[in-house]
Amino acid sequence: MSYSTADSLRPVTLDDVRGAQKMLSGVARVTAMEGSRHLSQLVGAPVHFKCENLQRTGSFKLRGAYVRIAGLLPEERAAGVVAASAGNHAQGVALASSLLGVESTVFMPQGAPLPKISATRDYGAEVRLHGQVVDETLAAAQEYAEQTGAVFIHPFDHPDIIAGQGTVGLEILEQCPEVRTIVVGIGGGGLAAGIAVAVKAIRPEVRIVGVQAEGAAAYPPSLAAGRPVALEHPVTMADGIKVGRPGDVPFGIIGDLVDEVRTVTEDQLSTALLLCLERAKLVVEPAGASPVAALLGAPGAFEGPVVTVLSGGNVDPVLMQGVLRHGMAAQGRYLAVRLRLTDRPGALATLLGVLSVHDANVLDVSHLRTDPRIGLTEAEVELHLETKGPEHCVEVGRALRDAGYTVMR
Repeated sequence: MSYSTADSLRPVTLDDVRGAQKMLSGVARVTAMEGSRHLSQLVGAPVHFKCENLQRTGSFKLRGAYVRIAGLLPEERAAGVVAASAGNHAQGVALASSLLGVESTVFMPQGAPLPKISATRDYGAEVRLHGQVVDETLAAAQEYAEQTGAVFIHPFDHPDIIAGQGTVGLEILEQCPEVRTIVVGIGGGGLAAGIAVAVKAIRPEVRIVGVQAEGAAAYPPSLAAGRPVALEHPVTMADGIKVGRPGDVPFGIIGDLVDEVRTVTEDQLSTALLLCLERAKLVVEPAGASPVAALLGAPGAFEGPVVTVLSGGNVDPVLMQGVLRHGMAAQGRYLAVRLRLTDRPGALATLLGVLSVHDANVLDVSHLRTDPRIGLTEAEVELHLETKGPEHCVEVGRALRDAGYTVMR
């Protein structure tokens, strides 16, 4: 890496964040602040979305990447930059480098979604696919930096990155000066740390709440231990906050300035993503929906007005399809049932007629006749249904049993 240890561990101040804001003028968008009537009713106080999913490249990552690369010395720019990312940081580095006339190489996992690979290339980076997980990709990028002299642009563990992300906090205070609580997702910690530096310096009474996915929550044990602790196998659908170890620089800031770190379940994440899409008409990735998931999980725990930071909207369409279905199931709006019926002409039509009367929307039907467990005159049917909620699911199950069907699940 081209920066010294002392440089990488220097304090991040409000002046740094304000300097970053000036640097980003005309580069990063001042993203919209949108109110949420549904969440406001749930919380009992005004709730707003800070829409970084509408930022250039689809996430806040452009802010920190641009500030970091713009601060390089001329000889460092000439050597180019390198980064490792599964998506958002990759695109932020690619666009920032193009805007500054710096060559960029981005290492991405071999399984990275094709739309994210394509977007990173379109922003001007050379993309190299390496490794199955981000840790392997990160190691390859660092090796490339050592071999070529390119500057490694860390996704969260550098003061310039944190200062750039902190400009989100300044915008929140400008757009919602009465804010009492800011809720933000935490992966490595760069965004939460930057917001905390900016907000606490100006409005120390504002409560900052960080949110992690339950299966990738490295901060609670790290804060308890007083040092960054690595998770062996972080697991979550929220790739944007799937980080196994807190960054050294953001960890110190978060430990000092962030008031609380909460965790959310996968069900809460998918339900939050669905809510953003249906109620706010906003496409948000699971990591970006994590603050909304925290409000859904404990609406009474947040003093309003509340600002939730929707950190990104770069969700793979294949993942979106699965997450939406998962979210519908978590809300009781998706029902899978399996039953047996007599294998005769019209039997399936009769079954579908029962479902139609009770307004259950059939999404998929699987009709099995050849399993040796099934009797000679029987057929097994599995149906995936869209329902109106838990009460409707109970109603549909009761209707099937009343019609003489044995529901196996």
